[in-house]
Amino acid sequence: TPPPPPPPRPPSRKIFHITEDNLNFMKSYQPRNKEVKHLRILLHGPVGAGKSSFINSVDSALRGIVTSRAETDYKTYKIEKDHQSFYSFVFNDIMGLENNADNGVHVEDIKLALRGHVKDGYKFNPYGPLTKNDQGYNSNPSLDDKVHVLVCVVPVSSVSRLDDKVVQKLREVRLAASDLGIPQLAILTKVDQACPEVRSNIHNLHKSKKLKGQVEQFSAMLGIPIKSIFLVKNYESEISTSDDISRLILTTLRQMVTFGEDYINDM
Repeated sequence: TPPPPPPPRPPSRKIFHITEDNLNFMKSYQPRNKEVKHLRILLHGPVGAGKSSFINSVDSALRGIVTSRAETDYKTYKIEKDHQSFYSFVFNDIMGLENNADNGVHVEDIKLALRGHVKDGYKFNPYGPLTKNDQGYNSNPSLDDKVHVLVCVVPVSSVSRLDDKVVQKLREVRLAASDLGIPQLAILTKVDQACPEVRSNIHNLHKSKKLKGQVEQFSAMLGIPIKSIFLVKNYESEISTSDDISRLILTTLRQMVTFGEDYINDM
């Protein structure tokens, strides 16, 4: 009689191995295109979507401690790998989109950022887009200055309530990125606030019919494939990191880097 099969691994152990695998991938990642020092990821979306929180959450997941440092200017955020080096990707956060033409970031500013024309540290002006005569304009961007991955960030519970004007702006940015061949993903944040079952147990994330419906609606709204839309819980009120939360964050980050790496190698 053959011996009985071993008991299945508990979910926590499987999650640990996924997290560890993604950590090792990020630590070893280097762009193969020598014109690029850091893969550049641009986050955009409506006000309050959780863009800065996602940058902080990536930092927390990679370092193993909860951190908070992102702001709203067009700043390049590097994440420390050790005391002597940084990870080979960077984030750019950008002011949120609003329905009013005189508030939030202008779509034209995001288009300029995609092409690398916005200098690091530029403070966006809600009353008018960046021009070639402004000090914040980079007239001769390198491939390293340009955006390699565009990520749309929206709270999952806001999908059904997005203002038509904001949706139009998101579509316009997406079209501009598509014209440049820039790969795109989306993050739907605040999953725990949108679904009580997920709030009680994050393992219910991909079992939730409510969240699945929001993903499908968002995909139809912007034309982003469902496989490129990720559900994420950011580190917000937590005081320590969790394998459950970090797994979602690092899986999403790895996909961003994979998409971006393909893009810069095709340039």
